[in-house]
Amino acid sequence: MPPKPWDVVFSERDRSYRVFSLRTDRARSPRTRKIHRFFILESSSWVNVIPVTPQGEVVLVRQYRHGTREVTLEIPGGLVEANDTPESAAARELLEETGYGSKALTLLGYVHPNPAIQNNRCYTYVARDSFPAGGQQLDDREDIQVILEPVHRIPALIQEGIITHALVLAAFYRFFMEYQPLSTEGTP
Repeated sequence: MPPKPWDVVFSERDRSYRVFSLRTDRARSPRTRKIHRFFILESSSWVNVIPVTPQGEVVLVRQYRHGTREVTLEIPGGLVEANDTPESAAARELLEETGYGSKALTLLGYVHPNPAIQNNRCYTYVARDSFPAGGQQLDDREDIQVILEPVHRIPALIQEGIITHALVLAAFYRFFMEYQPLSTEGTP
């Protein structure tokens, strides 16, 4: 028999931080009837953007990440803010982080980053025919270098451990599933 949803008997926001809140839930197991405590990170949804130029290059960002204390190679992305839709957040993050724009964004889907302890989604968009649209608009917490890589090099960058961010890997998984077969020479 498939698992059933648990009844939440108590829920309280413990503390709010800039990008997430901590919530404590007490929920009853439908199988044992016992009540257990859970801690949930509440956050706005996130977006990732795979910008592909007309020349078949992916616009990537290299930046320092405090969680791992390492410089990573990723795709542009960020929070869906209060007045955003996921699509408008994707367009904004693309422009802010890279200085690139796109006439059309295509939703590839979403993933739950970690449904055991988080309540949000991460949406992935493809920005076809991305083009330089001005300078980067970085905030004080960002230092980002823009890198262009041919789309056919992305699987090697993943296999070599150069691209390691789990949500970026999920985004490229969706991208390559959507555009298979992908030629070794160029654009989707």
